[in-house]
This record gives sequence, structure tokens and C-alpha cells, in this order.
Amino acid sequence: MTQEHHEVERECQEFREMFQALRDEIGKVIVGHAEIVDGVLTCMFCNGHVLLEGVPGLGKTLLVRTLSSALSLEFRRIQFTPDLMPADIIGTNMVMEDHATGKRCFEFERGPIFGQMILADEVNRATPKTQSAMLEAMQEHSVTSGGTVYKLPEPFMVLATQNPIEQEGTYPLPEAQLDRFFFKLVVPYSQYAELGEILERTTSGHDPQAQPVVSGEQIIAGQKLVQHIAVAPHVKDYAIRLVLATHPQGEFAIDITNQYVRFGASPRGVQALILAAKVRAIVSGRFHVSFGDVADCYLPALRHRILLNFEGQAEGVSTDELLTRILDSVPTANKAATS
Repeated sequence: MTQEHHEVERECQEFREMFQALRDEIGKVIVGHAEIVDGVLTCMFCNGHVLLEGVPGLGKTLLVRTLSSALSLEFRRIQFTPDLMPADIIGTNMVMEDHATGKRCFEFERGPIFGQMILADEVNRATPKTQSAMLEAMQEHSVTSGGTVYKLPEPFMVLATQNPIEQEGTYPLPEAQLDRFFFKLVVPYSQYAELGEILERTTSGHDPQAQPVVSGEQIIAGQKLVQHIAVAPHVKDYAIRLVLATHPQGEFAIDITNQYVRFGASPRGVQALILAAKVRAIVSGRFHVSFGDVADCYLPALRHRILLNFEGQAEGVSTDELLTRILDSVPTANKAATS
């Protein structure tokens, strides 16, 4: 076994310990929702952003606050409302006066986007114009004002919460912004035992708090490790075919795709699939990505990247149902490549 292999093993072991430490620390405050917690941590180590959807009161905001407490990162919260303007997020040029000389000049006043962990709370309560103010920050990790580009601190992550779009007073997120979210995680209602534990923690004076266990430097190191994990060609081929199967009238499309889908997933979808599968493999104690790793990440990576056509919307087809049908239909082996 080479020295390089020993080094990779050591780094993967440290990554697993770091991931578990964050799980445990978040678990001191958050009851249940293990899949949601793992999904958020996966996005963070893939240098991506996460969209959390669920009705009010399910603990979405508490989860983000708890994660920020478990990390030594600068936390900022932006409450999205219908009257919020882009300058309220990015910042604006202000007229400042030099008291010594009396001269006035424009100076950029930084907005709340200049943090490392940004909670965009109820992001779909704001108008599309304001929602779009997040696009450059999420993609380029920078903002532009008055022709000047300002870099955001690293690591940088947006954790957005949104109410189901059927609720009154919401604006659907633009497709371009949705595509910039690495995962869309649907937060479910708590079960009987979980509600009992929530009551025990919140109505008996017990107020657990998460403590910092991971630094920004460790997160960046973890992100670099994920990038360097190798993926076998046949696993990449499987991920590509899963994404191409969402494209109507395409080579790998199935009947339900052609019937109900208007637009399929973008290349960001397959990027998210592979990166997330790498994290799942490392956390599972493996150095290789399996077909199962890719399949497990399929719904959260693609459910927000599929646009249904009129027929799909009229018949009430959900993207999760459609993606599950595709996942069941696409074989792991590429028959065209092996024939």
C-alpha cells in the first residue's frame, strides 16, 4: 500500500469523524430528520446551496441556526418579505463624509449577504426581482455593485427555506435560481415519538445548545477531498443516463418523461449527483462510489430541476413520482455500450 493511499485513508477517516461530530452536535437540538440533516451536510461539503421546503413550524430555521452554531462561521439571516429590495440583500453605495476634510464620496455599505452561512428565510415570500439578487452570489460567490466586484468570504453557503408554493402570498422561484441549489430537501412532519421528545425538550426548561465542533478551514479541506475521490466510468455513465432520461424526446427518455416533462435537468444535475454520491461513499466507509450512492441522491438532486408540462400539472403528477419511475426504469448497465 502506497504512502499516498495511506494519506487518502487518513483524510477519509477524518472526514467521517467530522461528519459524525456535526450529526451528533445537531442532534442535541434537532429531533429526528436524520435524512434532512445528512442532506444539508452533504451540500455543505459539496460547496453547494440547499433549499428546504416545508410548511411553517417544522424546524427548518432552527436546523440552519443549529448548524451555524456547530460551525465556526459567520452567520447571517435574511428574512424575505414582499417589500424586500435587492439592495437590502447585496448592499448599496452610500454618500459618506470625511469629517477631517469635509469631502464626500461614495462608499459601499455591505449587505447581509456578506457572511459565510446565509439563512434566506421564506425565500419565496419575496418578489422574483429580489429573489434574483441571490443569483450571482450563489454561482460566483461574489456580488457586483456600481461596476465593482466584491468577493464573498469562504466557505460560503446559502440555506434557503420556502413554504409550499400552494400557500398564499408566495412567488415561485425562477428556474435559473432553483438550478443553483445543489439539493432541494422536503421537510416532513415529525412522527409520534419525535413529537414526544420535542415536547420534553421545549416545555420542561431544557434548552440544549450546539457548540462549535468544525472550523471553516476543515470544511474547505473536506470539500477538496470530495473533489479528489475517483468515480468509476460505469458509475458516471449511470448518472449521465439518469439525467438524460429526464429530457423529453431524448435518446434515454422513457414514456412518462415524454408525456409529462417540459424541460429536463441541466448539467448541474449530474454534477450534483456525482458529488453527493462521493460524500455518501466516504461517510459509508468506502473509497469508491456505487450505483446505490447515485440512486440515493437522485431525488434531492433533481426534484427541483424538472419542469412539468401542462398535462403533467393538470394531472397532478409530482416530480418525485416521476423521478422514482425513471429511477426504476433506468438499468445500471448501459445496454447500448455493452452490445
